[in-house]
Amino acid sequence: MIHSCGKQGRIEMDGAAMGAAEKPLIDRAAAASGVRRLLILGGLLIVLAASLALFGHAYGGVALLVIFGGLAVAGIAAIFAAALGFVRFTGRIAEGAIAKDFLDTARNGTLIVDRKGRIIYANSAYGETTGATTAAAVKTLERLLAREPEASEAIYYLANLARENRSGQREFRLPRSLSAVSAGNGVPHWYRASVRPLATSSGILQAWQILDITADRQLQERSFQDLQHAIDYLDRAPAGFVATDAELKIAYLNATLAGWLGVDLVEFKPGDLSLLDFVPEASHALLAPNASDDDADGTSVVDLDLMTRDGQSLPVRLLRKPVADDAAAPGIMRTLVLSRSRKSEAADTAEIAEARFTRFFNSSPMAIAALDQQGRAIRSNAAFRQVFGLDASSGTAEIGSSIRESDRDGLRQALAAAVRGQAGIAPVDAEVLGERPRSVRLYISAIPKAGPDTHEAAILYGVEITEQRALEEQFAKSQKMQAIGNLAGGIAHDFNNVLTIITASVDFLLLNHRTGDPSFQDLLLIKQSANRAASLVRQLLAYSRRQTMRPKMLNLTDVVADMHLLLKRVSGDHAKLERHHARDLWPVMADIGQFEQVITNLVQNARDAMPDGGTITISTRNVEAAEARGFGYAELIEGDYVLVEVADTGTGIPPDLAERIFEPFFTTKEIGKGTGLGLSMVYGIVKQSSGFIFVDSKAGEGTVFRIFLPRHIPDQIAAPKIEAGAIAPSNAKLDLSGTASILLVEDEDHVRAGNVRALKMRGYDVHEAASGIEALEVMEELDGQIELVVSDVVMPEMDGPSLLREMRKKRPDLKFIFVSGYAEDAFAKNLPEGEKFGFLAKPFSLRELAVAVKTMIDE
Repeated sequence: MIHSCGKQGRIEMDGAAMGAAEKPLIDRAAAASGVRRLLILGGLLIVLAASLALFGHAYGGVALLVIFGGLAVAGIAAIFAAALGFVRFTGRIAEGAIAKDFLDTARNGTLIVDRKGRIIYANSAYGETTGATTAAAVKTLERLLAREPEASEAIYYLANLARENRSGQREFRLPRSLSAVSAGNGVPHWYRASVRPLATSSGILQAWQILDITADRQLQERSFQDLQHAIDYLDRAPAGFVATDAELKIAYLNATLAGWLGVDLVEFKPGDLSLLDFVPEASHALLAPNASDDDADGTSVVDLDLMTRDGQSLPVRLLRKPVADDAAAPGIMRTLVLSRSRKSEAADTAEIAEARFTRFFNSSPMAIAALDQQGRAIRSNAAFRQVFGLDASSGTAEIGSSIRESDRDGLRQALAAAVRGQAGIAPVDAEVLGERPRSVRLYISAIPKAGPDTHEAAILYGVEITEQRALEEQFAKSQKMQAIGNLAGGIAHDFNNVLTIITASVDFLLLNHRTGDPSFQDLLLIKQSANRAASLVRQLLAYSRRQTMRPKMLNLTDVVADMHLLLKRVSGDHAKLERHHARDLWPVMADIGQFEQVITNLVQNARDAMPDGGTITISTRNVEAAEARGFGYAELIEGDYVLVEVADTGTGIPPDLAERIFEPFFTTKEIGKGTGLGLSMVYGIVKQSSGFIFVDSKAGEGTVFRIFLPRHIPDQIAAPKIEAGAIAPSNAKLDLSGTASILLVEDEDHVRAGNVRALKMRGYDVHEAASGIEALEVMEELDGQIELVVSDVVMPEMDGPSLLREMRKKRPDLKFIFVSGYAEDAFAKNLPEGEKFGFLAKPFSLRELAVAVKTMIDE
């Protein structure tokens, strides 16, 4: 094919040159002008002599005779000279003789016919090609090839072009030659036939040409066969071959490597696959530019493991060599892939051991490098290059330049100890510099001197502990917050008991004092203070996630929109409040009252952070799992979330304070201007709603609080297992008296005494117990004649839920009210499924206790 194209190109160039040469460089027909000069000279002499004779000159007749005699002698001499070959006369060549000679001697067989198909001209080449030896045997190509199936279609096409005075060309293959001489040999022949119109003075003729191109086709077939053999040799070679571009996209790979990797060559397209698709991520650094030492000819050797499509590991050695450009064939990096999965018969033990070590060295997830005394890497593996960078791995820079400055002194001391040959060097924790800081633990060990030419002084092993550090910090923070939460919950429990006693005592005193009594206002002040203390306790319970929550499906955009007027009042006149909400917000499960308190507290904090005014922005939008990972919060569990952001343009929070802002009683405000429970309550509510809250702040640039609440999918949420409800106070007209038998269980003596007194004042028959075990004994003494049990939840020996389970064994229909400073969710999970009970939150007033008891008994 290549040869044919080249030959055809030469033919076209020659034809163009011939067509352009309108004036020939040499034309022998110009020699006829010398004869004309002689005739003109002779004519002039005759005219001169005739003129002399005509005018009667004395010598006119003699001159005329002399001239004729001279011409006669010259003519006779020329005739004899021409006959003897001494003189040659060149006459004018007949018009068209050169073109005719060219056609007569042309290699192409040429046939010229008129419009009626009558043969006007056929050269000898046409006869030799078609097998015609006489003029009578010459036939047109239409008649000659009409019955040849292989050529009839091509000839028919050319005949139609001829009738339309158009040019065309076709090639066809015949099972035998058209020549009569070789007609019986049965060797296939290729022909090229063409036709074009020929304009003459007598009209338009058709010029047909035919040429035997069998030799050209045979050359093409041999070239193509050689190419197929070359491809077959490469594809069936015992080694893999791959060509890649600058981005390691595969431009070509042979069948051997494709079989190893499990790539289907039928579906393979250049550029669709990358060599990195088959290399473990830890080994990517080995294929980076200038990642390995090159030989003098630019060839580099890399030992690593490839990953096949079915997940298998394939140990290989790569011989990589770049090319100057990919003009000849795509792929600027040519790589020979040698499989090391089986022992080669020619390989000795040392070579096998070296290959095995290199594989382990390069595929190790631990960063390994041999260092000289200055701390430069002499050899390093892929993990080392991935962690410390190309400069450190190539030895152009000390490893210390890649880590944080504060960690370099420890590394230098460890390296100096290794140079001295010291054993048992303590590991060094360091932070590697880069776009994403990495924490590593470096182990350095000494290398015994192997000779004067050995520059290796120490071996460094580096283990990345970035994720471990993040988990440790996250766990420590979680433990800290949990410990503070447990402390806050314990304090809240004890405070509730104290506040319950205070509230009950004040209620008893108010029963004995009228409005006009001087002590009445003091008693009211005590009760108001107790209620304020109870509010602070509820904030502590919110932080410890032990408050009562009533979650329901919410659209946060609607919730924030309904709060707009309230938030405008909270933000004040100096701050500008803006809202940005995305469309089609996903629903979430949250307590609407608690969530409103969260937004209110965050807006209030944003306002306080902008003493000179600014902008508070509240925005809501959906965050898919992939985007959630992009925030980089280690604590954030993967999933879809609804994001609520409250941003301000205030003074910002310093980093050392940002870690403590959610702790109870921590505040940066002046004494008397804040309790430090606002953000801790926000933290507890978000956590109790299964959400996450994070703060991003820079001093002087403002603060952003981000709340991530899990996307709620109704079909995946099960129905509540516990049917529990807080008993709210009824209206004032409710008759709170009764005669039922009640067992009151409370481990705090003063609380128990106050509650017993309050219920007896309402007419109830009250029995009391200081613990769960004592309550069972009282129950047995009364032979189970109890209608209602009012029990604390947290008690020594036996808690409230355990007491309920024991009493249900003998009295399944027994009515129960739990009293606790914690939310019912904190203990209801320990009860049997479907259990019904009442709940009264501490602290409570005497009336609230009476209402709860009356409501439960009347059910």
